[in-house]
Amino acid sequence: MTPFARAHRFGGIRRFAQISRTLVRHGLGSLMDRRRHRRSSPLENSRSATAKGVLPSPRRLRMALEELGPSFIKLGQLMSTRADMFPLEYIDELKKLQDSIPPVPFDAIAGIIENELGRPLKKTFKSVSREAVAAASVAQVHRAELFSGEQVAIKVIRPGIDKVLRNDIRLMYYFAEKLEKSLEIGRVVGAVNVVKEFERTVFRELDMRTEAGNMDKFAANFEGDAEIHIPRVFWDLTTKSVLVMEYIPGVKVDQVDQIRAMGIDPAEVAMIGLRSFSRQLMEFGFFHADPHPANTIVMPDGRVGLVDFGITGYLDEEDMRQIAFLFLGYAEHDYGMIMEALIGAGFVDDTHTDLKRFRTDLKDISEPFYGRSLSTISVRDVADQVMQLIFKYRLRLPRNLLLLLKTFIQTEALGKTLESEASLLEVTRPYAKRLIERGYKAQKILRNLGDEIRGFGRHARQMPGFVHDILKRTAEGKQRLILHHDGFDRLDAKLEKGVNRVIVGMVIAASTIAGALVLNAPENGLVVTLPILNLDAVPLAGLLGITGYSIATILGIWLILSIFRSGKM
Repeated sequence: MTPFARAHRFGGIRRFAQISRTLVRHGLGSLMDRRRHRRSSPLENSRSATAKGVLPSPRRLRMALEELGPSFIKLGQLMSTRADMFPLEYIDELKKLQDSIPPVPFDAIAGIIENELGRPLKKTFKSVSREAVAAASVAQVHRAELFSGEQVAIKVIRPGIDKVLRNDIRLMYYFAEKLEKSLEIGRVVGAVNVVKEFERTVFRELDMRTEAGNMDKFAANFEGDAEIHIPRVFWDLTTKSVLVMEYIPGVKVDQVDQIRAMGIDPAEVAMIGLRSFSRQLMEFGFFHADPHPANTIVMPDGRVGLVDFGITGYLDEEDMRQIAFLFLGYAEHDYGMIMEALIGAGFVDDTHTDLKRFRTDLKDISEPFYGRSLSTISVRDVADQVMQLIFKYRLRLPRNLLLLLKTFIQTEALGKTLESEASLLEVTRPYAKRLIERGYKAQKILRNLGDEIRGFGRHARQMPGFVHDILKRTAEGKQRLILHHDGFDRLDAKLEKGVNRVIVGMVIAASTIAGALVLNAPENGLVVTLPILNLDAVPLAGLLGITGYSIATILGIWLILSIFRSGKM
């Protein structure tokens, strides 16, 4: 099938041609037709290729994605979180993709709101601003006022974005497959898998109810907190494509001069952010994974409002504990604790990684940052060192841990912007200690025991299916069952010995009964003469009876003695 035929199938020749022209204009077109040598490492390939001009510069890649529109901007944002796949210079540039998209005309947005809520705008809102407060690749936000006087923000999915995303994702798969066939770096990065992850995550953002649920969870976690404010969700006005929430007044967290003008100390704002981040990690296991300035609002009363919960991360109880050990290990300069935490959290695979070398490299990159305040540490330097370590050991991190790393860097960057002298490690330290202590309480132990029991129950339910599969494959000749038994020879001997004793016992009983019956016979019958014993005219019946008794007595004594000798009386 030709590329144009595929393009028609994947979403239209016009869009395919537009993407192709954009890639060519920004230096990515001839990229697909070049082969890379496979002798050097992927990281070396990417760096040398960039230096020689084979790969586009990070800036040109970012510009190409911006020009291609919302779908590719979201893809670039996802790529910016995969620091385990892409070189740092590309990560830094792709982080600049902040959804600076022209807003959709208000009439189109108003139509979506009315269709979703099932009534005209004027019957729902007292007023709605025609100008968008913010416009992103998937949705845009308008300010409004309810008839109750409450100020709200309306977040609306852009019209037609669902269809645009689906068509563009089909084309992304086509170009990703071509990239993997053409370049070694494409195969190592796993371009097709990147698109798969993008497809999985982006469609979650198209359902405003998911984000609304995240907001409610955060609100519950920070209920009663005097420093953090989460917008209230108006569920009766929220649908799949529309989210109505409380409007948060204030300024963006990077507008330091305006924060000071409100009489608020920027350094204290940074401390609020660090404490909030620590609680999200060490208490809740649920964190805001996109804390850039546009999503962090400093309110006039000094509180910090968090908005835009489209990207969040989860940590289970064990991950939380390992992260706590990691922070505590860094704070206390304990590299043994750090290594155990990295292995336990899944950062490092102890079966395929040279742990001794990894520990040495980790110590080399960590030592220069000890004892320094946040304002003196370059986030870029830290990230560069960490990424080099990840590339060197070919580590592939779970998505939530990558989100955590990204959030850590963003939080630290916000602290620097606010001219904070605080250390994130020191702020997090008491929260980490409390988490570790909480893990050893009896209640937690019982809960863990309950988890183990439930796990055993799951395995027990799965066992019949496993047995069925084994027997089915065996019957089909796809596998063999080899049974090895041991100890049955001893069991055979014991069984035989027991049976023989029973038989002897039966003979004794029969002889005794027969002898008794013969001796009690009323007639003597035949008589015999025993010259040896000088006995004349001995009844034959009496002789047989005495003989039976004698045999029974001898066998009985022998049987009793053998049982006594066996010690199993």
